[in-house]
Amino acid sequence: MKQSLADIAKLVGGEARGDAHLEISGIAPFEEASAHDIALAAEAKYLNRIDACGAGALIVPTTCEATRGNLVLVENPRAAFAKVMALFYPPARPRDDINERASIGRKVSMGSPVQIGPFVTIGDHAVIGDRVILQPGVVLGEGVIIGDDVTIGANVVIAERCRIGSRVLIHAGTVIGADGYGFAEAGQDYLKIPQTGNVIIGDDVEIGANNTIDRATFGSTRIGNGVKTDNLVHVAHNVSVGDHTLLIAQVGIAGSVTIGKHVILAGQVGVAPHVTIGDSVMVGPQSGIAKSIPENQVVTGTPGMPHGLFLKVQRIIQTLPDLRKRLLRLEKKIDKIQGS
Repeated sequence: MKQSLADIAKLVGGEARGDAHLEISGIAPFEEASAHDIALAAEAKYLNRIDACGAGALIVPTTCEATRGNLVLVENPRAAFAKVMALFYPPARPRDDINERASIGRKVSMGSPVQIGPFVTIGDHAVIGDRVILQPGVVLGEGVIIGDDVTIGANVVIAERCRIGSRVLIHAGTVIGADGYGFAEAGQDYLKIPQTGNVIIGDDVEIGANNTIDRATFGSTRIGNGVKTDNLVHVAHNVSVGDHTLLIAQVGIAGSVTIGKHVILAGQVGVAPHVTIGDSVMVGPQSGIAKSIPENQVVTGTPGMPHGLFLKVQRIIQTLPDLRKRLLRLEKKIDKIQGS
């Protein structure tokens, strides 16, 4: 595939400078790009080395002052580069093909085209939309509903009655709709609390590999539109995750948590049960959130605290050994004064 620089600029809503008729045939990293590649230079460390880059063209911010070379100037270079990558590496398109080793239940409704790989199991009364890809080993439970333009990776399990929206990508090994962790103490034993709800996942969601999203005890565990999760994320029963929230690797969210829109939980964040996190909150890595957080906050640490306070605490912690020595010396002087 070849695209002119002018066509690429039009695709990303940018301005082409230099040879607008230059044909681009690929994309590459800044350090490895050749004369027919387009690369990204979004940060100062790359913008300062534009003349040394071998790329035929660069996507740069509108603030770039370079006057030489072939450039596409855009407000958001990273987003523009993502669009160009999708142009040269489009997602796989399903073909109408049901593998003979797949198992299809009774009264299953399927759109077209639908691509179903070997060893896929689809339960009774499932509903599958148009342009769906089920990779090998996928299991869909009874009554599962899958929207249009969905790709489900190998060995994903979606348990009974769960619902997946449209334009969703679920990576390999994820389990959606396993029982929530609910037990009632009964003397020396624990009785299982039946988990009768389901999981509802919105549109334009991407779920990473090996996620576990538990069904609700009652009602639904909900993942909003546009949510993106990294690998190894756990979402417990009756959690609600707002639209366009990001859950980074190894985030663990306990039961009945409510998370607002446009929230970012960085790697290994843990959230305690029944907490509410407001819209546009950012939580730093390895933080432990035990109390609710109002909207538009940046929080870090365990227990979670405002990020500015966290930085002050960290600076104090580094001085604690010296402060201890000074305190011991002061105690000895006080003891001597009291003794005399």
